[in-house]
Amino acid sequence: MRIAVIDDYQDAFRQHPAFARLAAHQVTVFTDTLKDPVALGDRLSDADAVVLTQQRSSLPAAALERMLALRMISQTGRNVSHIDLAACAARGITVSAGGAGGPHATAELCWGLILSALRHIPEEVERLKAGAWQHTLGAGLKGRVLGVYAYGRIGSLVARVGQAFGMRVVCWGRENSLAKAAADGFEVATGREAFFAEADVLSLHLPLNAATRGIVTAADLARMMPSALLVNTSRAQIVAPGALAEALALGRPGRAAVDVYEEEPVTHAAHALIGLPNALCTPHLGYVEESVYAALYETAIEQLLAFASGNPINVVDASSAG
Repeated sequence: MRIAVIDDYQDAFRQHPAFARLAAHQVTVFTDTLKDPVALGDRLSDADAVVLTQQRSSLPAAALERMLALRMISQTGRNVSHIDLAACAARGITVSAGGAGGPHATAELCWGLILSALRHIPEEVERLKAGAWQHTLGAGLKGRVLGVYAYGRIGSLVARVGQAFGMRVVCWGRENSLAKAAADGFEVATGREAFFAEADVLSLHLPLNAATRGIVTAADLARMMPSALLVNTSRAQIVAPGALAEALALGRPGRAAVDVYEEEPVTHAAHALIGLPNALCTPHLGYVEESVYAALYETAIEQLLAFASGNPINVVDASSAG
């Protein structure tokens, strides 16, 4: 098979120990990103199989219709919302989507962002490089309120670390999420308004879907304290468009730390949050960790080999199209 791996920014696919198992196949790795679906389709027009690195690129019908040789898509992770499954089904393209990297890497980055923002670590590092010494006063965690929006796999880890730091952890989210939080001994907010108003650090851990898109509104952000920090390692689209940049300009919340953006990759600092003095921005590093990549690409390779052998695995049901 002619296999194309796209959006592998770190060129990690070829470094995977299992890569040698594809020796009988022709593998091309692209470390850049093409957002235009026609250009992407033309780039991949000769590929029999494509490996998608998470949801970095979409495969709409406009791209698929130019990929005349395509027979199989090997998706890292189970999210396939960025693939036109109906178009794949119509053309007989097999979509395999399996494997997961686990919640720990993103939870770890979340705390890296919190500590970096509250203790002004990036700023102090740059000042030290420039020959200066201490300039800021950091904010501690003990006794502060940590708000966890969505007590799931990642949110629960973030909550436990906050508890270990001596924070008062308060949770908000759907009913089943709050039931799990309460069962684990964490406090449930008395209401949405109080949740946003009381948090010193508020961390978002909602998945992106039709129900959560724009769920965090300008009104929610306006309730936060001028001293508060909002952290988003989930998806940018769970916050209403433009609301966070506007809120930071108004000083409520006073700071933000974000790892996700509406359109990625962000290059040339082309985003409203990047460069704001009260925003700490990282380039979607949440799951970019060795063990996560190893697990994701291991599954992607297994899916490719299974398809080549005539026994595809982790096949997405075509009935889920649309």
